[in-house]
Order: sequence, then structure tokens, then C-alpha cells
Amino acid sequence: MALFTRYFMHQSNRKYVLNTLPNAHQQAGFSLIEIFVSLAIGLVLLAGILSIFVGMRTTSEQTSSFGELQENGRFAVSILTNDLLSQNFFGDLAENFSFSALSAVPAVVGSDCIGDGINNASFPTATGHFRTLWGTTATNNKPINCINDAIVGSDVIQIKRVIAAEESPTALNNKRYYLISNQNTGAIFAGDAPVPVVNLGRIWEYQAHVYYVHNDVQGNTTVPVLMQGSLRNGSLPPIDFSPIIDGIERIRFMYGVDTDGDGFVNGYLSASNMTSTYWDNESASKILAVKIYVLARSILPDNQYENTNTYQLGDININFIDTNGKGDHYRRLLFSTTVSLPNARTDKWP
Repeated sequence: MALFTRYFMHQSNRKYVLNTLPNAHQQAGFSLIEIFVSLAIGLVLLAGILSIFVGMRTTSEQTSSFGELQENGRFAVSILTNDLLSQNFFGDLAENFSFSALSAVPAVVGSDCIGDGINNASFPTATGHFRTLWGTTATNNKPINCINDAIVGSDVIQIKRVIAAEESPTALNNKRYYLISNQNTGAIFAGDAPVPVVNLGRIWEYQAHVYYVHNDVQGNTTVPVLMQGSLRNGSLPPIDFSPIIDGIERIRFMYGVDTDGDGFVNGYLSASNMTSTYWDNESASKILAVKIYVLARSILPDNQYENTNTYQLGDININFIDTNGKGDHYRRLLFSTTVSLPNARTDKWP
């Protein structure tokens, strides 16, 4: 009896132990509710990460766009400023730069770029006062004879001078023109021609520049570009235009004039309000300074941005709002500076 009792208890304990062991064929897992909760949390985290990524990307694109605008606008202002600072500088020649002050003036090859006035080509002629600075506002695509694709409403400017660095007679470029001069006389010659004889004369590269803005089609995008025309020997036409800065949508100039000969600016006039007396820089009426306005535009549009701003370029205000009151999607920055013309105050050096 005792033996049977011990056997029965042993079998009962063994059955209890077996029942409490985990079943080898059962696998622990998540319930359906737990899965949905986990997915919801994951989606919330993913949405937050995507939001941060999109925000950072948008900020990066905006920063890059503004950086590009800053770089292009400042570069354009720098180029125009440097050219204007040297306007009317003609080396050692003390006389007013004119045909009568020169012993030789070459004929340009091809059709020259001629601005308004009777003496406003690349080189001075015998008739009229030679204009070393002249500008106009484009009222159509062809504001002067050498330009047929200007943006209407933007300015065109002509600047004539020599580069302020003496040239060696043995290192002249046959594609350029040069001025050799002393204090009393000078001569203009092509780089592939013999150097004229001028007693104690020094040689300088002669430049006639023309600036304007036109639209350049680049694939599916139209980009405004600042163009520079430079005088070239042997070229047809002699003023060779090339793009120098993308994203420049408008340039405008206000000319500071001295109307009473006291050496101070009496007012600033746009090109359309200038008269022949001011352009010729004769007698008491002179151009002593120029205000430069450069409107830079982003290369590509930003569809998340609407530009309804108005920009003041001297005496005019412009915007890019359509008839429905909607702006376009381009970012813009306006740059301006005033340049005092150091070579415009006298007709003769002391």
C-alpha cells in the first residue's frame, strides 16, 4: 500500500512538472492591437523626420538662392563701378580727348556700335564733341544699332577709356587697340599695326565698352544676362558682345550733373532726361557722378514663393505683378551704389 501511494504521488508530480513547462510548439508574438500601435508610433516618427528634412532642404535652397543673388548682384556692381571709375582716363594725355588732340585714329573694321550724338562711335571723329560716356533706356529691343535683343525698360551704357596699366610695346595683343600718348598728343592704333611715333609716349590699352541686359534661353528656362560689348580689332562687328553675369534682370543709371560749374552735383537725371549738353561734358555742364542700380533675379523659380515686391530703381518703381494681382515665383535683390567720376571734373589736367 505504501509503495502504491508513493508511485501515485510520483506520477502526479511528474504530470504537474510537464504541464508547467512551455510547449515547444508554441511561439510568443504581438497582438493585433500592439502591431497597430507600433505602426502608428513609427508613422509619427517618420513624419517628424520627413518634416525636418523638408524644412532643412527648403532652408538650404533659399540660402543658396540668396547667396547666388548676392554674388551676381555684387559682381555686376563691381564691374560697372570699375569701368566708370576709369571713364575718360586716357593715359598721359593732358588735353581733352578729341580728334584734334590725336595724330592718328584708325578706322574700325565692320559696322561700329554708335550711340546717340554726332560723335559717339568707338573712336573720336573730327565733327562734334566725342562722348566718352553715354546711356539710354531701351524702349524697344534695338536701342542702338549694334543691339537687337535688349530687355525693354533696362538701360544701355557706353564707356570709353584706357586700362590704367602701361603696356610694353613688345607685348601687344593684335586683337586689341591701344593709345600711345604724352601730355600733348596721342595716337590710337591696332595691336597688329606699327606703333606710332610719339615722343616720350607711353602705351595703354584702349577700351570702348557697352553694357545691356537681354534674355537668354537656356533649355526650358529664360535667364536674364548682363552683356558686355568690348572693342576688338579685326572683328566683324568691332564691338564683340559676350555674357558676363547670369541673373541680372535690370540695370539703370542716374547721372549726377553739375549745371552751374561749381564742381558739385546739382541733381541726378535718368538717361531719358539727359540733354546733349550734359553728354558732351562741355563748358559748365558736366557729369560728375553716376548712381548704379542692379536688380538681380534667381535663375530658377520657386513655386512655393510669390514675389509681389516693388523695387525702386532711381526715379522709377517696378514690380512683376500680373493683371490678376499675382506675382511671379522668382526671388530678387536690388543693389545700388554711387560712383564719383574722378576724370570728369576738368577738360585739362593741371
